[in-house]
Amino acid sequence: MELAYYSDYAVRLVNTEQPERGTDSLTTVEAVRDLFGPAQQAARRATESDVTRLRAVRARLRAVFEAAAGGDEVRAVDLLNALMMEFPVSPQISGHEYRDDNRRPDWHMHIADHAANATAGYTATACMGLAFHLTDLGVDRLGICEAQPCRNVYLDTSTNRSRRYCSDRCATRANVAAYRARKRLESERSGRTGRTAETTQESTPATER
Repeated sequence: MELAYYSDYAVRLVNTEQPERGTDSLTTVEAVRDLFGPAQQAARRATESDVTRLRAVRARLRAVFEAAAGGDEVRAVDLLNALMMEFPVSPQISGHEYRDDNRRPDWHMHIADHAANATAGYTATACMGLAFHLTDLGVDRLGICEAQPCRNVYLDTSTNRSRRYCSDRCATRANVAAYRARKRLESERSGRTGRTAETTQESTPATER
């Protein structure tokens, strides 16, 4: 079932907030609708109430990523299972695209949207996608950006499980910061070595020089 694609719903929702920077872009109905992307039919049902509802879901999804990034796989799965029990999905077979010139349907799995409100539909989709991603690639593929102060979440799809940052921009910023830190440390060590040499020379008797 090609449902792991929907895991991006979870990433988009969690990353509407930058806790370390004190910013939050999930403040209006328009922001809620933007989360749905191409799913405009589902987005049209969004109301002011969905802003509050999705913020609550966002906190719970971030907790899933935090548990996974912290190495607590069982807690990550338990938290995600709790969300899926609260926001169940109804999968269905869809064939709205064609696989050949004879217009034979390209059958594939979709998530049917029978939710009572926009939040329920979005959450069910996000959690199911995240669950497929987690079980297919592993809990350790759910990460939190290591570039301070960014705390964006991401899904590691690298072949060697080496991803540490949410974007190339954060990776570059972190590398530059690490380089500058190394240069400062080298400079401080060089300064201390120089001062030690001067002190030793000054304390040595003239007859011994």
